[in-house]
Amino acid sequence: MESCYRHPGVETGVSCQRCDRYICPECSTPGAVGFLCPEDAKDKVKVIRPRFQQSLFSRAPITMTLIGINAGVYILQQIGVPIIEMFAFMRIGQGIEFGSPWRAFTSAFVHSQAMFTHILFNMYSLFVLGTLLEPMLGKLKFSLLYLLAIFGGSMGFFIFGDLGSVVVGASGAIFGLMGAYLIYLRALRLDTSQIVIILVINVVVSFLPGIAWQAHFGGFIFGALVAVAYTRFSRPDQRVMLLSSIALLVLALISLWVYGNQMMPPIY
Repeated sequence: MESCYRHPGVETGVSCQRCDRYICPECSTPGAVGFLCPEDAKDKVKVIRPRFQQSLFSRAPITMTLIGINAGVYILQQIGVPIIEMFAFMRIGQGIEFGSPWRAFTSAFVHSQAMFTHILFNMYSLFVLGTLLEPMLGKLKFSLLYLLAIFGGSMGFFIFGDLGSVVVGASGAIFGLMGAYLIYLRALRLDTSQIVIILVINVVVSFLPGIAWQAHFGGFIFGALVAVAYTRFSRPDQRVMLLSSIALLVLALISLWVYGNQMMPPIY
């Protein structure tokens, strides 16, 4: 991870769109595309053409890989592979493999075959949010954010979902990215009105029939909490606090799974 050119002790994955120098949230100014360093932000007239243009994969490799995995799984579903039966997360009873932590993870890569818009909207949202957040966080932090948002969404469904119901889709993780993006905008003291409007619309949609609002809310909460840890403990000397915060979130997810499993009736 690179360091800010003005604050060498602060790690960052964001670079100025004009001069390519790395900048921390305190030094970042939003430009027409991406962020600008303080020096380039003062110069509103001069236009500097980039020396090269990065491909989407080199700019956000984890995001593009996730989209590719989801698309590949959806193709397998369409040609008849019983993906939902193999990987969907279900709330059935105690100690059942359908409600295992493994399925809590794999269900985020499975989408409804009956509604093409399900994967279409999720992958579009992943593309938009991922190409914003991944360059800012770096591959490791972004991957961890996405992973914890997946489990946060699954645990929300596992505790508050209807007995006998099934959940699939990346929506919980997408809500986690939205929560993280909101936290970062607030940390950068930028306008949050657009993301708030999008969140309100998605919250309303979450209560439509056939949609697991529990997964949306769980993913949002854990995504936001991860981002709070990232923004509050961003300096190298705060690494122990950052790791401790992430460990507490992992422990919370484990506790929620244990609690959710005990809530359900045993199956003999």
